[in-house]
Amino acid sequence: MTTDQSLPIAAIVYRPTDHIEPVLLEAARALAELGVRLGGILQHDIATTINDPCGMELEDLATGERFPLSQDLGSGSEACRLDPNALAHAAVAVRGALERGTQVVFINKFGAQEASGSGLRSEMAMAVTSGVPVITAVGERFLAEWQHFTGGHSTLLEPKVADILAWWRALPART
Repeated sequence: MTTDQSLPIAAIVYRPTDHIEPVLLEAARALAELGVRLGGILQHDIATTINDPCGMELEDLATGERFPLSQDLGSGSEACRLDPNALAHAAVAVRGALERGTQVVFINKFGAQEASGSGLRSEMAMAVTSGVPVITAVGERFLAEWQHFTGGHSTLLEPKVADILAWWRALPART
């Protein structure tokens, strides 16, 4: 897609039909196998019950801890299921990884929360300004907000593990 090495930040641009979580998880595993110290959080979709096939949890890549991202609002609820406490927990996980010297931060998505100025937006900025590379996924519908957030200075990738690994290898030497 496009490359801009002025900021060590990359976004996988995906469509609603793309299954982005497995791509991010596979890329994280591949980097871990190379000895890269991972930080950040990635999403796992989990079926919690037959009537609720879209439960979600986050995994702290530095510790392996998993915690719920979605909250049970009861049957028939049409409200946002995102648990605000889970976002706070995720922010703490990202900040902790930065303090421990992670080499790359994964943030599962730059989504509606981040596009509106909240979510894990501050943690992404903190990582980048600290010189720690960030990889995230951005849905096509939020691409304009992403470009505004990064000032257009990011690398846009296809949803392919090989593209993520190539981006990582092209970054300046890391310690």
